[in-house]
Amino acid sequence: MNLQNKTAIITGAAAGIGAASAALFASEGAKIVAVDIDSELVDEISAQIGRTGGECLAVVADVSQRDHVENVLHSTMRKFGRIDILFNNAGIVPTGKLEAISEQQWDRAMAINVKSIYLFCHAVIPLMKAQGGGVILNTASATALRPVTDRACYTATKAAVVGLTKSMALDYVRDNIRVNCLCPGTVETPSLVQRLAAFPDPAEARKQFIARQPMGRFGTAEEIAQAALYLVSPSAEFVTGAAFAIDGGLSI
Repeated sequence: MNLQNKTAIITGAAAGIGAASAALFASEGAKIVAVDIDSELVDEISAQIGRTGGECLAVVADVSQRDHVENVLHSTMRKFGRIDILFNNAGIVPTGKLEAISEQQWDRAMAINVKSIYLFCHAVIPLMKAQGGGVILNTASATALRPVTDRACYTATKAAVVGLTKSMALDYVRDNIRVNCLCPGTVETPSLVQRLAAFPDPAEARKQFIARQPMGRFGTAEEIAQAALYLVSPSAEFVTGAAFAIDGGLSI
């Protein structure tokens, strides 16, 4: 079990990539702190992990708010006494060309997709330094490597995540803190289903989304979770500053 006796905070843990990663990390021995704004779903994830013999603390939080982030950390330290892994996975996907994005949408996307990473890392890095190291993983996107249409705001936030990841990796490598990011392509998640449903013709939109994937299919949350597991595990001890594309060829 690669994560035995490790404590992992996972944001956006109630569904999709976050939920799949929480379940997988727990199966590898990690103690999970599942963070999400959806109290019902995050409690359900925690209960599922408990039923399979794992240990999970569910914490409801708005990841863009400092006091909520501080509460996550205090709750984690009270329960488990340390933080070995921080997986900044929470995010939203604003759609549309730049002129269609309101200032409010822009600010909210930056707050959730970028500021949340700053807040969590700002609070967690001193703890990791004090305990001798740790691992940080951020969810970016394949669009940060190769943009697609109607994603200007989203692409900007995820490009920021890639740059922040590389900067932190360089700054903290001597502190035994590895920092990497995932760059997923289009993944079959509840969020994707919701976005497709907003199109006038959801079935046609699905076909178009799949058509832009060189592999001709969406990824699964479980596939992304496997990549996340590798990057936070001891198997990746020589990996830091990586923008790990797992996108079915989308960024080629």
